[in-house]
Amino acid sequence: MFAFVGYIAVANSFRFPWPMQMDGSGFLTETNPPAAWDAVTDDAKWQIFSLIAFLEVWSELSTPGNKHYMRGGRPGDFPDFTSGPEGLPHPVPFNFYDPFRLSKNMTDEQKEKRLLVEINNGRLAMLGIIGFVSEQVVPGSVPGLTGVVPAYDGDVMAPFTTNYLGAAFGQ
Repeated sequence: MFAFVGYIAVANSFRFPWPMQMDGSGFLTETNPPAAWDAVTDDAKWQIFSLIAFLEVWSELSTPGNKHYMRGGRPGDFPDFTSGPEGLPHPVPFNFYDPFRLSKNMTDEQKEKRLLVEINNGRLAMLGIIGFVSEQVVPGSVPGLTGVVPAYDGDVMAPFTTNYLGAAFGQ
């Protein structure tokens, strides 16, 4: 879902008012999302991938308040960021799903319905980002987006400008 929302934000020239880099340089003015990604420095990309990796590791942990989905927990139930011996070593003020604890008075049926809605929204966002990128790389491949999104001639499967692993299969 982050990819789809990020794509829409970049394509519509949404920019944060503060600098993007520590040296004070601002956000990119590129409105073609894959080209904007190519223009981001590798250091910034490593920060993004590191956050994603942390969230993946955190989601696989079992805490006393949250069982892993393979051990009887609920799929899609992300562990809270609690502080203390079973959580993070410092307090994190908000959690992802319900940062302001608005769902604490909901019935189990309401929570189950909202979980299904969230899962379906995630699935729709995945289809959306794949549709946008497909149309940009192969113009005309998504008839509803023909002429709506700009073409992109780069490599969407290469996340970094530097090839850190070398050529595929040793070539």
